[in-house]
Amino acid sequence: MTPSRSAAPTQSSRAVPIWRDRARMWSWFTEMMRFGAVGLLAFVVDTGLFNLLRFGPGELLGHKPLTAKVISVAVAVVVAWLGNRYWTFAAKRSRETAAARSRELMQFALVNVVGMAIGVGCLAVSHYLLGFTSPLADNISANGVGLVLGTIFRYLAYRYWVFTNVTDEDASADADLPSPESSAAAPRA
Repeated sequence: MTPSRSAAPTQSSRAVPIWRDRARMWSWFTEMMRFGAVGLLAFVVDTGLFNLLRFGPGELLGHKPLTAKVISVAVAVVVAWLGNRYWTFAAKRSRETAAARSRELMQFALVNVVGMAIGVGCLAVSHYLLGFTSPLADNISANGVGLVLGTIFRYLAYRYWVFTNVTDEDASADADLPSPESSAAAPRA
């Protein structure tokens, strides 16, 4: 009878050294803190402008809550773009070429349109469908529930789709590589 390999753990049983796990966790933690700080600033801009447009002097958009929310989110997106591009995901942003920057900006804008739709959708359901029309209800639905759901979506999309450090050169190089299906079907010499 031979002894089992699992009976005596070896030092090499751990694939990644613990210091790398800690470094990776610290990197993720600082990224989350930066994302949170940028998000907090964008939240203040979004909420402040929304309330200013709805309930501020002259009540410019007092009777149009959705329009006020779209404008406030658009301004907050510019703040978030600058903060996330140049601080939170600075190491992951695309190279400084016009094409890469344009692609990244378009992806960022698309993510924020979906994020805005989440917040505006929550406001629309609360305000028009459920009939909660008070300033407190509008703020809870748009800047509470909608913001939390939109923030979760935005973080995941920024991290895994927008700021990935993929450039046009990388994408074209990947396109030039044969796919596993085509290389398996190719005749061998």
